[in-house]
Amino acid sequence: MRRLYIELLHVQHAISTKEPLLIGRDDSDDVLEKRRISSDLRFALKTYSPVIYKSASPCTSSMLKSIVLGSNHMNHVICQLSDEWGEPAETFRKKATMILEEMADNLHLSAIRLLAFILSKVFKRVFRRIRVNTEGIERLKKALSDNPVVLLPNHRSYMDFLILSFVFYTYDLNIPVIAARGLLEIKILSTILRRSGAFYIRREIGTNKLYWAVLSEYVKTMLRMGYAPIEFYVEGARSRSFKSLLPKLGLLNIVTDAFLKKEVADVTLVPISITYERPVDETLHAHDLLGLPKIKESMWALFKARKILGQDFGTSSIHLGEPVSLKALVQGDVNLSQYNLDHRHIPHRPSQEIKAFLHHTGCRMIHLQEENMVISPFVLVATILMQKLICSISLHRNIVKIDNGKTMLVQEQQADSSTDKHLMQYAVTVLTCSMYRNQILHIFVRPALAAMALSFTNKTQKEEIFICYSFLQDLFSSEFVFLPGNAKQDFEEACHRLSEWGAVQISKQNIELTETGPLVIFFILSIFQPFLEGYQLYSNCTFYTSTCFFVQVVWFSSLISNDMHVKLVGHSKLAL
Repeated sequence: MRRLYIELLHVQHAISTKEPLLIGRDDSDDVLEKRRISSDLRFALKTYSPVIYKSASPCTSSMLKSIVLGSNHMNHVICQLSDEWGEPAETFRKKATMILEEMADNLHLSAIRLLAFILSKVFKRVFRRIRVNTEGIERLKKALSDNPVVLLPNHRSYMDFLILSFVFYTYDLNIPVIAARGLLEIKILSTILRRSGAFYIRREIGTNKLYWAVLSEYVKTMLRMGYAPIEFYVEGARSRSFKSLLPKLGLLNIVTDAFLKKEVADVTLVPISITYERPVDETLHAHDLLGLPKIKESMWALFKARKILGQDFGTSSIHLGEPVSLKALVQGDVNLSQYNLDHRHIPHRPSQEIKAFLHHTGCRMIHLQEENMVISPFVLVATILMQKLICSISLHRNIVKIDNGKTMLVQEQQADSSTDKHLMQYAVTVLTCSMYRNQILHIFVRPALAAMALSFTNKTQKEEIFICYSFLQDLFSSEFVFLPGNAKQDFEEACHRLSEWGAVQISKQNIELTETGPLVIFFILSIFQPFLEGYQLYSNCTFYTSTCFFVQVVWFSSLISNDMHVKLVGHSKLAL
């Protein structure tokens, strides 16, 4: 165990040396520090004068709704639907009005101040620190004055939009309007959040032409008017596994379409990385993954959740990334001439070229989020715990415990129990621990695929290994986020990391294992074994009687558990 743990420390050292932003930042500011020594009421009632877009027009939420309903785009879609269904246009106009009333925000400073007061009280109870990179704040202030801004945070917790709005109010940044789902059942809470900037989107909207038209025009009007920064999650939904999800492109398509049709001169995209030392809703994630019924949203459920106020959730870190110009991204990737003669108010389905651009941009934003995530020590500890090795920790005592000088998963001793309750408790513990491990997958996934390709081909030629690597990256493209068309660069980066970690030696044409290489590769591949086994199970169940490319996954899984075990047996005995 000691030997393998030392190898992990070497990996951590390589990460911290080459990518210091992953471990910690010296330029960050704790926004709770002043809150602990000053009045929360004074904070909520402070002078609030945010920087606004230089071309912004004075606009209230009621004016915004009036502009949306009277737009040429809405008139065109309503007339089109009236002709298709043979009903009066006024019928569809009333439906559009009802949709917009359900959807639209009602941003008001008094609600923002009330929420700031409440969140200041809550955050001081549950978090030790909320750290924000100060240079990101300065960059964002400039971006907010130059162009309409779209904020693209990752989504790991229900707290994400609350903590981000709290930070914006603290630094006198314009409070964003936030695309939200759910919570409409809790009338009081939904009203407060709506008046604090939330606008609500239904979960299934793709087939509803009128709903999509209202949403599209609502977002585009906010961009044109400079109403407020727009915030939505490029992953589309909360990641219950804490692993990055493939991008969902609906809202990004609306924003891009507004630029392509010259409704705005440019749009600034700001990737934001939000990480938690311990998420407030960590057990809810595990329950969701196990398929347990979700807790019904109600005031009673909200009242019962007050027990979290007595717990310690450590530090939350927010990193505001480098602003990215949508205009600069489009240059060279999209033929803009096709939009010169188009009428702005006539909707079009995105072409294959636009779909490819949106997917590439979404993946790029997720990669920028990943680059600036803060990796806490417990993430490394969880990675080891999931491989049945020994470490110690105190903050996460709900997941691990110390027994006779050893640290183990809580409920692990009950794994063999026949009762459903004990089995479920154990499953929750394991899934919760795996969620922490998943926060580091984006660092290891490319080296792991390269190591897998090296082991599978059993050759040293770089080109042969790359062919296998490309196959594996395609195979797992629905599981992990890769930039399209970037396989060669990803492979070179993966080989470079394996070389830094002392696993391989690289020459111009060849890649060869070092003496300590098998141990490092064994550790990296073990992290991804659950995914391999999942694909193996899927292939066994779905393609049991036929031959297909999924059968390769069986090979790879057995490679780790059998062939690699034979090759690494000497190193494994030293490690364990």
